[in-house]
Amino acid sequence: MKLNYKRTILVGFAFFLISAFWQAYDATIPVILTNKFGMSQTWSGVIMALDNILAVFMLPIFGALSDKCNTKFGKRTPFITVGTILAACAIICLSFVDNMQLKNIADVSTIDDPTAMAVIYDLQADNQLLTPEGDTIVLSEEFTKEEFVQITCKITDEATGKTITNPDYTNYVAPARQACAAQATRQNSVPLILFVALLLIVLVSMATFRSPAVALMPDVTVKPLRSKANAIINLMGTAGGILVLVLGMVFATSAVQNALMSYTVYYGVIAAIMLGALAVFLFTVKEPKWAAEMAADSVKYGIEEEVKEDSGEKRQLSASEKRSLMLILASIALWYFGYNAVTSKYAVYAGNILDKDYNTTMLLAQAAAIVSYVPSGNVASRIGRKKTILAGVVMLATAFTCAAFMRAGSPTWMMNAMFALAGVAWATINVNSFPMVVEMCSGGDIGKYTGFYYTASMSAQIATPMLSGFLMDKMGMTVLFPYAAIFVGLAFVTMSLVKHGDAKILPKKGLEALDIDD
Repeated sequence: MKLNYKRTILVGFAFFLISAFWQAYDATIPVILTNKFGMSQTWSGVIMALDNILAVFMLPIFGALSDKCNTKFGKRTPFITVGTILAACAIICLSFVDNMQLKNIADVSTIDDPTAMAVIYDLQADNQLLTPEGDTIVLSEEFTKEEFVQITCKITDEATGKTITNPDYTNYVAPARQACAAQATRQNSVPLILFVALLLIVLVSMATFRSPAVALMPDVTVKPLRSKANAIINLMGTAGGILVLVLGMVFATSAVQNALMSYTVYYGVIAAIMLGALAVFLFTVKEPKWAAEMAADSVKYGIEEEVKEDSGEKRQLSASEKRSLMLILASIALWYFGYNAVTSKYAVYAGNILDKDYNTTMLLAQAAAIVSYVPSGNVASRIGRKKTILAGVVMLATAFTCAAFMRAGSPTWMMNAMFALAGVAWATINVNSFPMVVEMCSGGDIGKYTGFYYTASMSAQIATPMLSGFLMDKMGMTVLFPYAAIFVGLAFVTMSLVKHGDAKILPKKGLEALDIDD
């Protein structure tokens, strides 16, 4: 048996468009909520958590629904098609509502415009500007009106000659403009209501097909090859995210001067990327045919007994298999508790504890993960998924434990090395954990078990930012990495108790020894 890489890449276009969407969503929605609607970071965070909250409930439901779907296009393709089209249309509509709010704050929305700055100053002089927390903004104690209107978002650093963000803009102008946006929202809440309603439509649309999209890989891939295939799927997802990162650089979405830009063209391009990837998927992926071939190969190689899906019979797990499934899901939740705490809090930690730029270390971790996806799948096919995952857990715990002892004076290369190790570890864990979950189910339950996987991971991603944040508030920021290391260590304990989920490797006989392609 050999993995059909071409088929796997084509199947991966569904995950490609999902990752492209989330990269754009996570990068722009918080900015819109805070800068244009004047929302506090707390309430913005609540809205940004909605996708994970919805996912906990909806991903298992739609995964199970897709298991029962039986159309000439297959089980998963209808969900992927309808969900993608709805999400692409909704995100474009979202930009129209964003433009509606831009009109509401038109008097103050032009960056580096003296007229807009004068309006902001006059509003604070009349005590009309309140922070999202309800405090009155006072600018006149720091600047005269003439001084304030001359503040620009960028200045030249006299010491280095480089262009930098003006501290006065960051500390005074941006909060005051946010307060203006909050005031406009209080006076006319219709755009905000429409925006949140469309966000819900977008999130529900995406939730309807994530589990079906991910379940498609094991649908068309025999069990022993799923770690290798999952590595390719992860690479496709990473490619989608990188494409949108490049697009963000082209549109300069992160630039300070574009904090109040219109996203109509940007979201239009994102929607086009999603629909383009969907078109490639629909024209190339033959889901019913490939799934039937996978089922036939599974019987041919003795991996599974022949099961007629029409009979409604499902493979029942033994008591030992159920225990292993619970332990795998517990392990997934535990290592997400550790890993996601670091990724969600490291930007703050790096600035306050390490006095370092967080972008470099995070980029190194991502780069290390990318180059490790395929090798980790290959290693698992030789030594087994469980051993490979345990090795990854040890590497991740080691990286977080070492990072716990680093402070502002620690060598930068050492923190970079630890994050590179964490990237390799995460790829090793991530590539092999999902195949272990679906290894134990029959073909008719893959969507359901995919939902189980996402319930475990998403639940942890909802809880760990709050729990780690609470501990950081109570015990200090330096608790972050010990917290992460402890949870990852607990995952080693639960994973070591797992007895099922590794691929069934059969001895090669006859023509199989020739390693014939799929």
